[in-house]
Amino acid sequence: MAPIPGSGLAKGLAVTLRTMTKKTVTAQYPDVQPALPPRTRGVIGLFEENCTVCMLCARECPDWCIYIDSHKETIPAATPGGRERSRNVLDRFAIDFSLCMYCGICIEVCPFDALFWSPEFEYAETDIHELTHERDKLREWMWTAPAPPALDEAAEEPKELAAARKAAEKLAAEQAAAAQESEQPTAAPRPGEDQA
Repeated sequence: MAPIPGSGLAKGLAVTLRTMTKKTVTAQYPDVQPALPPRTRGVIGLFEENCTVCMLCARECPDWCIYIDSHKETIPAATPGGRERSRNVLDRFAIDFSLCMYCGICIEVCPFDALFWSPEFEYAETDIHELTHERDKLREWMWTAPAPPALDEAAEEPKELAAARKAAEKLAAEQAAAAQESEQPTAAPRPGEDQA
């Protein structure tokens, strides 16, 4: 059976009429900021004090968009006769957001919590070369990162905390016992005993 002439046009007009009667949802984006979920993945922020220049983030990045430069500094010995130590000092930490695919691997592998997700998303540039953001810009974004969610009150205590608490309680008990022993007066010698 052949379709009725003009049925396609009627279906299209029906869709138009249905959408015309619905309330419009227009995002007035530049003027009104959108309400973002609390843990939005916007951009990566750097907490520079925690970075030990271990290079794990740069090695694990599938896009190779993290650039790190550092130098070694010698730290004098903490105690006389001790040996000097050396540590890495961060010179440059940059992320090229024109290459970044926002997978979050760098944040997950960082053993010292130096990288965090920030909800900031307005960092567009007119030149692609300006999308490589250095550590000062990454540090600014760090302060917009939300605090981690609170721990569940019904959750089991981590075994590391339980072990540390037991060790601290044992040490405190030993110190209290030693203090009690030192406070007890020494017995006076009996008459007739030799006093050396």
